Amino acid sequence: MPRTERFTSSSVYLQAPSSRQDFSMTSQLTGAPRVRNTRSLRALAGLAFVMLLSACGGGGVTPSTSVATTEPSRTLTPEFAEYMSRKAVAYSPYRSNNRDTEVITDAMVLEDLRLLEQGDFRLIRVFDSNDQVARRTLRLIRDNGLDIKMQLGAYIQSESAPWLDDAQKQANRAINRAEIERAITLAKEFEDIVLAVSIGNETMIYWSFVPSSPEIMAAYIAEVRRNIKQPVTTNDNWAFWAEAPKVITDVIDFASLHTYCELDTVFDPAKPISTEWKMGHVDPSARAAAMMDAIIACAKSDYQAARDWLDKKGQAVMPIVVGETGWNAVNVGALAFRAHPVNQKMYFQALQKWKADSVGGRGPANIVYFEAFDEPWKGSDDKWGLFNVDREARYVIQNLYPQGMWEPVIPGNDADNDGVYTAADALYWVPMRRDTVATNRYTLYADNFALNEVRPIAPTTTLWNAWENGTTASVLGLVGTPPEGVNSLQITPAPKVWGWGIALNLKEPNLSTDVAADLSAFANGTINFQVRSSYPGLIEVGFYTGRGADQSGMDAYILIASGQYGYVNDGNWHQVSIPVSAILAAAPKADLSHVTSPLVIADRYDRTGKAQGSAITSKIEIDAIHWAR
Repeated sequence: MPRTERFTSSSVYLQAPSSRQDFSMTSQLTGAPRVRNTRSLRALAGLAFVMLLSACGGGGVTPSTSVATTEPSRTLTPEFAEYMSRKAVAYSPYRSNNRDTEVITDAMVLEDLRLLEQGDFRLIRVFDSNDQVARRTLRLIRDNGLDIKMQLGAYIQSESAPWLDDAQKQANRAINRAEIERAITLAKEFEDIVLAVSIGNETMIYWSFVPSSPEIMAAYIAEVRRNIKQPVTTNDNWAFWAEAPKVITDVIDFASLHTYCELDTVFDPAKPISTEWKMGHVDPSARAAAMMDAIIACAKSDYQAARDWLDKKGQAVMPIVVGETGWNAVNVGALAFRAHPVNQKMYFQALQKWKADSVGGRGPANIVYFEAFDEPWKGSDDKWGLFNVDREARYVIQNLYPQGMWEPVIPGNDADNDGVYTAADALYWVPMRRDTVATNRYTLYADNFALNEVRPIAPTTTLWNAWENGTTASVLGLVGTPPEGVNSLQITPAPKVWGWGIALNLKEPNLSTDVAADLSAFANGTINFQVRSSYPGLIEVGFYTGRGADQSGMDAYILIASGQYGYVNDGNWHQVSIPVSAILAAAPKADLSHVTSPLVIADRYDRTGKAQGSAITSKIEIDAIHWAR
């Protein structure tokens, strides 16, 4: 399941202070998947002729002599042909914010299954073999005569992660042992419904939250394969499959790879798609379609990397299934210009065409769409569903269901406000409006005007934004005799455990459009303000360029101690003047031609050397904020 990580700490987009942070759930070492992790790189898929592995002492495995000549691939059976022919979707029934305490009922699962059958989604992938979901779902399919088949999962917890102690590793071995036995039992008991079994989910890719060695995984896979008739695989990121070791490809019948190119636009800066997706050279009328073409090309490239590797290793006949891929219908993180119901439909349709074009060719044997229904417990990794949590069909599949079952149009997502989605509502990348500053002074806050200055150009305005905290910047009038005019600004920190931060952002009046100031002419100039405070220790001062919405954002801050650049924390007014070159030296990739937050003030405790939870609330009063050449 796709692994999502928070973007960089951004004054504009109100991020937490750490530069990369998981969106919501932490991986917990229990018997079932806690978070969906997948992107950054892509998973490759592998396939079919098998070698048995026999476990050796200490949990290792030793491959036996190849049995490929005596045991044919199980992907050549009629059952696997049926697996390839069915429209596939990942399924979990959870509807609440807490999966651990939620009580799943037969009625809930049966409602879901009937909805999927109605839309011709007749192959479901589940992630584990527990009784609450897997057994219940299989029983309901059989008891109600539903035409739905399953790819059963066995979720494998880490037995080797460096953050686990010996007791936790031992406990996870016991969890895994029980899970393997349940998977074998279910595959046998429901042999008429279970078409394939997958052992493990994203366990061998380098960023796995439940890391396992290929040897451990191969032993589990081989054990299951010895005991059941269905084809067996393991699900992992495409990048694993692009260099999958022989110990794994010898024990699987097909490869099941994950590809999330939508997320790679955010989280994999090394991939071409991280910049290509914008399609800024394409006319806006065709940009959304061009973006989707680039995304599908990326997914095909992920698949091809796996195909090429397996072919090179003598596995040219091994089928590859895209075991997970999807698109967010709602932006819950850093997917501006991408996450939208219409874009989701565009991606889904492109996948269906890819699959159709692959019949009899070299494309994926099947594509498992992620996922059937939203799952609120995933927090910021939610909103992938073909249905929302209320079981309302999203735009992507509304042609399959009567209008009374449709999700209502989301306010603000319908460009012409007619209550109906059309292709014209698809999101696409829009460049920031940029105002070039050619004067000697760029003033952000002051009562009095100076010669040869410019202020943010109308309709641009300024807005103070706190970083995920209640820090404020309020105007003080006739208080403390400010040195310039009659007003000053008072910053009142409201720190989190990590500290606090606040930024002066450039925005349109309706706050919907990003604006940048081109301050390239100030590269050898200074950032200036007057300050009065007794705030203890170091503070951070600087600016922010670009925007988090399209991954162009860049922090440009330096640490300032009392006595530097005119700053003194003695409770009196002082003039501060910081060379822009000093800040650029600390952030050489900052882009002065796209400054979106011309002033940032912060105290992230891990940067300034303070203890976490310091909770310092001393006020900082500032005035006469301007850039000077």
